[in-house]
Amino acid sequence: MNFDDYEELPGAKLSVTLFAGASAGIMEHIVMYPVDTVKTRMQSLSHTTNSISGVLREMIKQEGLFRPLRGATAVVIGAGPAHALYFSSYEFTKEKLAKLKINDNINYIISATSATVIHDAISNPTEVIKQRLQMYDSPYKSVMECARKVFHQEGFGAFYRSYTTQLVMNLPYQAIHFSTYEFLQEYFNKERRYSPMVHVVAGGAAGAAAAAFTTPLDVCKTLLNTQEQGVGSTKGLFEAIRKVYRVAGIGGFFKGLQARVLYQMPATAVCWSTYEFFKYLLYTNKRKSVSLASPVVAAPASPSLTYEDNKLSKPLHHFHAMNKEPTATVSPSHYPRELPAMSSVGLVYAHHTMHDYNPASSQLTDFTRST
Repeated sequence: MNFDDYEELPGAKLSVTLFAGASAGIMEHIVMYPVDTVKTRMQSLSHTTNSISGVLREMIKQEGLFRPLRGATAVVIGAGPAHALYFSSYEFTKEKLAKLKINDNINYIISATSATVIHDAISNPTEVIKQRLQMYDSPYKSVMECARKVFHQEGFGAFYRSYTTQLVMNLPYQAIHFSTYEFLQEYFNKERRYSPMVHVVAGGAAGAAAAAFTTPLDVCKTLLNTQEQGVGSTKGLFEAIRKVYRVAGIGGFFKGLQARVLYQMPATAVCWSTYEFFKYLLYTNKRKSVSLASPVVAAPASPSLTYEDNKLSKPLHHFHAMNKEPTATVSPSHYPRELPAMSSVGLVYAHHTMHDYNPASSQLTDFTRST
């Protein structure tokens, strides 16, 4: 294990990914929610819309300044737990498959698939409520009113009418999304350090590619969720496909493409950067708490430190123990990270961290040897 890699640091990994995932999900949907409302309306089969700005301007002019935000409460309710389990299941599956030495790309796809099944099961009811509040001429005034009326009029099944379509759409979406993100991470950030710019660029590019590819299925999902007036009741994916083609032709499957890409690109950039930030922050705090609880041996100012053979009873597992004292070369890209606590012998290597590293000296001598 690379002891500098924050993704692999020990600690309360489940709690970290749960909190980081929930925060990421809420931020992702709230920041770009008005664009998502525009996208939903542009996918309407009973209205012809030409541009994102035109839909937004008309909506605000006719229905008020805050109309694009109606239904955002449903997103907050659903996105938090859905994304918490989404990222946690992804990390868990990825870690388990990595131990089986499965090909990385296959690992990412399987992990993303399992995460999507769980995510959509939780988020689908709130997605139905959200889109019904977003549509043209929506008869609902609040999230609770919408949920209550849909349940009484159409039954519980109405909240999962589009679940199969959502899975059919999101499985390729997430496979493209995660694979693209991991590929760009590997290309620009081989050491997998916390790098906000890389997380933003990789997340945005991954979201845009996945959104463009899956737009036809998203149009069908919107029709199933909203049961749009003037088109009639729609019961399944194949019926939705037939209706979209009959009403709008091939072009109907790409309604709202620009708005969907415009929504997903910054949304996934925000999502990934928020997730990676909280994961890094919580891991750092966990590491500091472990360090404070451990005895600290202060390192001298000298860049090298030699211990007698009988000083240590066993090798330090965070370093490569050898029969002779090794010398570790530290490049400038390594020093902005603190080393984790060496709990096996109760030592904390606190020297040459990002707080006191001297760029003039690029050598650190490992002071451990095998006994």
